[in-house]
Amino acid sequence: MNNSNGFLILNKKQGCTSHDCVKNIRRLFNIKKVGHTGTLDPEVSGVLPIALGSATRFIQYLPQIKTYFGIIKLGIRTNTDDIHGEIINQKNWPDLSFEELDQHLNKFRGLIQQIPPRVSSVHINGERAYKKSFRNEEFYIPAREINIFDLTLQKWDQEEGLLQITIKCSSGTYIRSLARDLGLALGSEGCLYYLERTESSGFTKQESISIDDLKGKGKNKNKFIIPIIKTLNHLPGYTIKEEDDRIYWETGRKIICAEDFISRKNLKSESIIKVIYNNNLLGIGILIKGQICYVQPKLVLNAQ
Repeated sequence: MNNSNGFLILNKKQGCTSHDCVKNIRRLFNIKKVGHTGTLDPEVSGVLPIALGSATRFIQYLPQIKTYFGIIKLGIRTNTDDIHGEIINQKNWPDLSFEELDQHLNKFRGLIQQIPPRVSSVHINGERAYKKSFRNEEFYIPAREINIFDLTLQKWDQEEGLLQITIKCSSGTYIRSLARDLGLALGSEGCLYYLERTESSGFTKQESISIDDLKGKGKNKNKFIIPIIKTLNHLPGYTIKEEDDRIYWETGRKIICAEDFISRKNLKSESIIKVIYNNNLLGIGILIKGQICYVQPKLVLNAQ
């Protein structure tokens, strides 16, 4: 049995589901405990971080920002909000300069309300929306708040109604919904024509590898597994120095936190921090500030 623990950054190809990727990694590394950090639609390519072993417990603590390169097609509305769906309406798009189109994109920058596609994985009364949609059921999907940190217009083809964008956004953002809503905002229709995820959970396309390439690495494939501790660089780290504190931690008891650490890091109460001993990750804790400050265990590796 392979006892590898860490993250593997896949470059998923079009036509492959995220679940297929997980199954392939299970077989390739001979490990049962495998998960991904966020589903990519089958027709979307790009970065899909895969957690192996104990790393599956740390998925929620990874950075949640994602980056995409996409192409939007104006003039077409489909039942899936992407080009692969059934066309349900077509409409001309307006004549726009590059600058005018960029101004319209301001409506989608920052904190906005977005309704996910009807063919999506969001839960509606305990069931995935796409299952209801495939049965042609009538149902309501509430809008949710998302954050689009950056939305850059890269290229605009007026004749074909195609615009290329790069977008950095919060988890839970649907680029298909953005394409649909942009079309409506322009008095036309819109759908997603192409999408590639270039960054996810703090990992980039440059760090990724395809499953086919992994299969050709043989025993060397393990070198592509990133240790858990290296994926948590965005979190402040508290280093335990005493053996007694390590034992306290591994038995699920809170440990007193040194005052100089709190003042140096300027941390707020209930901050999430990683806990380290002898350069090894012990887990994730919550900082509790008061007359005496503590680190309360939240996720403990090697618990006793």
